[in-house]
Amino acid sequence: MSSLIEGVRVRLIDLVAEGVAILPAIAFALVILLLTRLAANLVRRAARRIADRTLKSLSLRSLLVQTSYTFVWVAGILLACIIAFPSLGLGDLIALLGLGSVAIGFAFQDIFKNFLAGVLLLLQEPFSLGDQIIVSDFEGTVEEIALRSTQIRTYQGELVVMPNSIVFTSPVQVMTGKLQRRTDLEIGVDYNTPLPLAIKTLHSAAKTVEEVDNTPSIEVDITGFGDSSIDLVVRYWTHPEQKSVRRIKTQMMLALKQACDQADITIPYPIRTVYHFDQEKYSDASPIATPDDSRDRANPEKSQSASAQS
Repeated sequence: MSSLIEGVRVRLIDLVAEGVAILPAIAFALVILLLTRLAANLVRRAARRIADRTLKSLSLRSLLVQTSYTFVWVAGILLACIIAFPSLGLGDLIALLGLGSVAIGFAFQDIFKNFLAGVLLLLQEPFSLGDQIIVSDFEGTVEEIALRSTQIRTYQGELVVMPNSIVFTSPVQVMTGKLQRRTDLEIGVDYNTPLPLAIKTLHSAAKTVEEVDNTPSIEVDITGFGDSSIDLVVRYWTHPEQKSVRRIKTQMMLALKQACDQADITIPYPIRTVYHFDQEKYSDASPIATPDDSRDRANPEKSQSASAQS
């Protein structure tokens, strides 16, 4: 028993001695990490300046800045590990990373998936910073495309942070992908309205709106016969940003309504026809009428005289 206690005591002394021996290395490794933080910030600023001068794409600029920042941190951490543990060489560290890559891959598969999706989004650039997109029931302006997530600011001012894997695998509707955007505005006219007059009136009114583009030209189409009106659609092109689309749509509705009033064109209300029935006569609970009863209802005086004779 005493030999066991003595062995434990010797082992503890050796561990403490080894810990004291590597304290300078650990302290130096911490200094390396602090220097890595400073170097990463400096490299990020330098990469941003270089990217602003050489790259036109905002997404590629963001990719260069983020990858350079991440690379400096990875190099600093590897150097700190080698200094803190001198017996661990660079080859051993790489082999350890290779052995642990499978376990790390399973544990952080979502993080790696988002990372790769972020890199592909920045390289392929289906949309860029400042574009207005619709993805997974969210619509807004792209504020940042990071290596893990994409940040979208909705029109209500809310910030949506969406994983890059969802953005990469979901259909994305880029509202500002082109210089122009078409709006289809529906309107109905009364059935008594001459359709050539309605088309001419709406077309002339749409051309008076200042911010509507002349190319492609404005179109007025008849789309169908509605319940209470003949349905038409005014199609026009504007600047693609949502703010402009919303403002011009209001101006277009004002112009169309004013033109219809001046031309005595009625925009009808929904019409409903209501039929009233005798509930007692058509009720399922009423007794079944016999032929004699039907004749009596048809000639009530004859029925009264017959009862009087009896």
